[in-house]
Amino acid sequence: MRHINGIYTQRHNRLRKTDGPLFRGRYKAILVDEDACLLPLSRYIHCNPTETKKSKIILEDYKWSSYPAYIGKAVTPTWLQQKITYQMLGHKQRYKGYRSYVERGIDEEIKHFYSKGNMAAILGDKAFRVSIHEKDEILDTTEVPATLRHRPSLKVIVKTVADIFKLSESKIIKSGGDRRERNDARKLAMYCCQQIGDIPLKEIAKGFGLSHAGSVSRLIHDAKTCLEDKKIKRQYQKIEKLLLVIQ
Repeated sequence: MRHINGIYTQRHNRLRKTDGPLFRGRYKAILVDEDACLLPLSRYIHCNPTETKKSKIILEDYKWSSYPAYIGKAVTPTWLQQKITYQMLGHKQRYKGYRSYVERGIDEEIKHFYSKGNMAAILGDKAFRVSIHEKDEILDTTEVPATLRHRPSLKVIVKTVADIFKLSESKIIKSGGDRRERNDARKLAMYCCQQIGDIPLKEIAKGFGLSHAGSVSRLIHDAKTCLEDKKIKRQYQKIEKLLLVIQ
């Protein structure tokens, strides 16, 4: 999804001679605590179309939602897995039970989670989040953004990367020099700004002395290639540990 969001947007802009984002924000995948949050999250998603003040949508008639299928008003697509949701509700009359559950309104904790400007990557209590961070085989730190109490600033990220790579901050911030020289630290710093700092590409471009956000996308893509090197990946993991703050 990140590849589609980035590469497709670049090609669209090139063909149309336009600039800027094509989609609304970056794609974000969220890891959910099934036991505590899956059911209220399902209700939040189905209620979402009616949340705007001017909305006059009747949920059971809304064709862009799976809600009609959940209450037996539409044919269930083969890809839609409803069984676990019905099991968690525990009602014998599954359609009536789910309708009743949704009509009770959105869970405030879920609503608060989605109202955050910088959405966290994990939805669940503290014990669940800690357990996920301890399981490297589940949470791939090079692809899933970290759950942070406070997002680190560009300045903090640059300083941290400079310390790990034993370079001056100016070496990372300033562009130019010998183009044949690999500056993995600079690319990695931009990658951290996007993945951990959740900083917009335009702000990253400005902070690193680049004239265009498209240049940032290219260098971030290069950074992902750099992470295939075991030594650089170890350095990235050290940077991540210093920047991570579990909520």
